Amino acid sequence: MSSKRPIVVAVSGFSSNVGKTTLVCELLEQLPGWEAIKLTRGHYRSCGRDPASCCVSDLLRDEPVIRSGREQNYQAGKDTARFWEAGAVNVHWVIVKEDQVEQGIKQALDRVETAGVVIEGNSFLEYVQADLTVMCARAEGGKVKSSARRALAQSDLLYLSSLDADDLTARKQFHTFQASLPRDFDLQGLPIFTHADMRRLVSQISRIENSRRGAQPYQRAGSQTKLSLHRNTPHDRPEPKA
Repeated sequence: MSSKRPIVVAVSGFSSNVGKTTLVCELLEQLPGWEAIKLTRGHYRSCGRDPASCCVSDLLRDEPVIRSGREQNYQAGKDTARFWEAGAVNVHWVIVKEDQVEQGIKQALDRVETAGVVIEGNSFLEYVQADLTVMCARAEGGKVKSSARRALAQSDLLYLSSLDADDLTARKQFHTFQASLPRDFDLQGLPIFTHADMRRLVSQISRIENSRRGAQPYQRAGSQTKLSLHRNTPHDRPEPKA
């Protein structure tokens, strides 16, 4: 493990299938030398650790299971394989029960030996303070999990994923969806990014990386300072088309 705490970029999501894994891969392609962590919780709700209803129930143990390295977690078509293919220098797959999230994510972070790591998941944010937290949502909206509502309070920006919509269309779609949400669902002025803003997102991470050079030694529980992102600025709106 490195003597310094790695930069942690968290990628969370409103729900499943909102483009989290795709975004992690796009970031890894732009962040050479970084590692990735995939957090998978088993025994979700009332699956009863039944393999038919919980895809990792047969892997759960009394202690968190962490599979690190290509031989341990590369399987074609799986999220972890996509992380390898995107250029991660190491991938850690954390398989835990509900009450093992804190232990599992901290043990995985202890294995990170590079300057930075991208972590996919929601629940670990209750135990780890990320340097940058990205909340993913489909441009057209959809279900919002309770864990996403909690993670939203720690998010620095909202990333809209879309299969075919351009930047302006994606923003319009999301604003329509946002108008249908309950009043208690507050995005708290989060800046909105789309794929068109990828360069700006990577630049933000680079700023964090530059600020951390020569920083304090790694600390499991510390008070690292996030670089602030301006909220609701003109720069968050798409530029007029020529």
